[in-house]
Amino acid sequence: MRVRDALIAGALLLAGRRPPKRPRAREVPPGEPNPRAELLVIALFGLAALSACAFVAVYALDRIPDQTQFLGLSLGLALLFVAAGLIVTAHKLIVTEQLEDEYPPDEHPAEQEAIEHRVVDSGSRITRKRLFGLALGGAAGAIGVAVLAPVASLGPVVDMDPFYATPWRKGRRLVDQNGRPWRASDIEESDFYTAFPEGADRENVASPVVVVRVAARYLDLPPANRGYDAHGVVAYSKICTHAGCAIALYRTPLFQPNEPKPALVCPCHYSTFNPGTGGTVEFGPAGRKLPMLPLEIDANGFLRAAGTFDEPVGPSWWGVRMRGAHQA
Repeated sequence: MRVRDALIAGALLLAGRRPPKRPRAREVPPGEPNPRAELLVIALFGLAALSACAFVAVYALDRIPDQTQFLGLSLGLALLFVAAGLIVTAHKLIVTEQLEDEYPPDEHPAEQEAIEHRVVDSGSRITRKRLFGLALGGAAGAIGVAVLAPVASLGPVVDMDPFYATPWRKGRRLVDQNGRPWRASDIEESDFYTAFPEGADRENVASPVVVVRVAARYLDLPPANRGYDAHGVVAYSKICTHAGCAIALYRTPLFQPNEPKPALVCPCHYSTFNPGTGGTVEFGPAGRKLPMLPLEIDANGFLRAAGTFDEPVGPSWWGVRMRGAHQA
């Protein structure tokens, strides 16, 4: 029974209805109607909602010039219109009354009910309550959406494919930053090269790769990566799997056998990867190996991709371990 009564009471509250009450005498005389002020308040709240929606639109269209200024203008106007609407409501629509009286020594239910009636009557001047409530709710909701809109920049909400798609596919040539194709003969031992997929967007996080030639004595690829090298030439994603920095250092032995084996090093936190064993982690905070790109050499001696990476590109905190990389 209690659960049923609670549900009925909640439904009545949501529907904006109240249980019938006995007739009572007014404690505060009704104020004079002010339709102009009411319409002004509704218009101000409507402008606030439109300004908040404009903020979301400007944020989504990132190619708009001076985007930052328009973002600040739209959100500022939304807050300004809400503040103006509340000020007009307080000064024009709510009855202002100043009463002075001594507090009674004891609280009495009758007096508490009288105070409640007085407070309710003080706002009875607003004749378009539902329209006023909708305008205020719409403005507040739109501003809430505007505040939450930047959360979308943290990553896609539904479509996660951009995290896993890469521009690499079988047959795509490796080119340098000037667009010149790399030949296998150009890659020398103890040197470090950067390559991009020919004809693809170089700004894509999965585009840049590091290319090195590993001596046969250091090349020991795991079974899953057998055949990924092109006569000792290997390629790995340039994005460190720890924090997303660029792999920019290549350590090579100088005084064998005392010096360590060749390694790709991230300069941010010194995660170190072995290019001869499939990009496995040798040192540092990285939690997984570098994604390896399979290579092949065409009839003209150019390096081409034989597929896409064996793992998703990017730092582990992206959650990229959940799925595998695929071609865009």
